[in-house]
Amino acid sequence: MAGEQKTGRRFLEMVTGPLEDKKRYRRYQARVAGLPADYRAAVEALDRYMQHFGPGDAESLLSMLDDLADLFEQSAADGTPIRDVVGQDPVEFAETFLSNYAGGSWIGRERARLSEAIDRAAGEQP
Repeated sequence: MAGEQKTGRRFLEMVTGPLEDKKRYRRYQARVAGLPADYRAAVEALDRYMQHFGPGDAESLLSMLDDLADLFEQSAADGTPIRDVVGQDPVEFAETFLSNYAGGSWIGRERARLSEAIDRAAGEQP
């Protein structure tokens, strides 16, 4: 029976992703939900942006989100104004923040895929 459960769990994880990653993401969401409303709104906006342009692998993405939650939890606890955290240009803040996570972004993978496809089409594939 235990072997069947392990096999079933491995199959489920293969189809839907590792269960621990899902638990870790839910913990992150709970941390964000516990922030004061203005900090929560800022994190949710950054999260939305970073989900599009951030790391493509789960470990890097989850590490990034954990660090984002850490930053805003500490800022809220210290009473640091949101503009003191993100500055006047939230996109610049997000891009600088993202540059610390090497998991490969979706857009980076798509750029590489496009270049490789054109190289193949032009007969230039090594």
